[in-house]
Amino acid sequence: MTEILTVTMNPAVDIATSTQQVLPTHKLRCSVPHRHPGGGGVNVARVVHRLTGDCAALYPAGGDTGRLLRKLLDEEGVTSVCVGIDGETRENLSVHEALTGQEFRFVLPGPELLPSEWQACLDRVATLVEVPRYLVASGSLPPGVPSDFYARMIRLVKPLGVKVVLDTSGLALETALKEGVYLVKPSLRELRELFGQPLETESQWCHAAEQLLEQGSAQVVVISLGEGGAWMVTAGGTYFAPALPIEVISATGAGDSFVGAMVWALAQGRELKAAFRYGVAAASAALLSKGTGLCHAADVAHYFNDVILT
Repeated sequence: MTEILTVTMNPAVDIATSTQQVLPTHKLRCSVPHRHPGGGGVNVARVVHRLTGDCAALYPAGGDTGRLLRKLLDEEGVTSVCVGIDGETRENLSVHEALTGQEFRFVLPGPELLPSEWQACLDRVATLVEVPRYLVASGSLPPGVPSDFYARMIRLVKPLGVKVVLDTSGLALETALKEGVYLVKPSLRELRELFGQPLETESQWCHAAEQLLEQGSAQVVVISLGEGGAWMVTAGGTYFAPALPIEVISATGAGDSFVGAMVWALAQGRELKAAFRYGVAAASAALLSKGTGLCHAADVAHYFNDVILT
């Protein structure tokens, strides 16, 4: 049985480079670019693979960029379940400004998927020979894909006993939660948008998470606060993990590293609190890499012991 399947409807090839200073109208001389596979679930699969987990990445891809995406994943050893589309897979660009240390991220829209193309992705999930224990639905939905796509997918896999982990935003998040998932990881901004409330205090954040549990929307809610740490709310208790004191090189991919390590740990049979600590450790480790370099297994193991839950 495949342990983990990730689904990424809006994958990308992420390009990372640097320049001395970002200025308008100037020709900005950049360093040699690095290209990585990108998109929420793709990054999650990369992290699980680095941690030696059993994982496959399902995604639609097309054109020269789509072929490059598949090639890059093959080079990393990540198993692909690729659904071909007519459109060109998108690229994203991140530029590190050497003078200030700031990072500028340019996120391009994905290709518009035809109804037959996004339906083909659902069909691949429905006809998998090996049913995964965990399905990670992560990232935005590209043009043409209905906002209830993840909800439709959840309806397909829940009767099979698959535990769904959700990391998305907006209507895609709202509609999916109506079906109920195992774990959801909203940022504080996404949680505020979901409830349509400012949620200004820690008690309000946790109360909102408790409401999701009571409504049957999720069994585990993890609220990521970036440099403010993270909360995990379950029926068994509420836990806070402060952020580790790390000098940030790039925050890109930290959230995906969090999800990847946490799901990996759960698939390994770790208890929830330990899995949460692995997630925080991986997100912290990802801060050390440029662009979408993500976390590395040795750094995750190193930081795991530093994560304290209160």
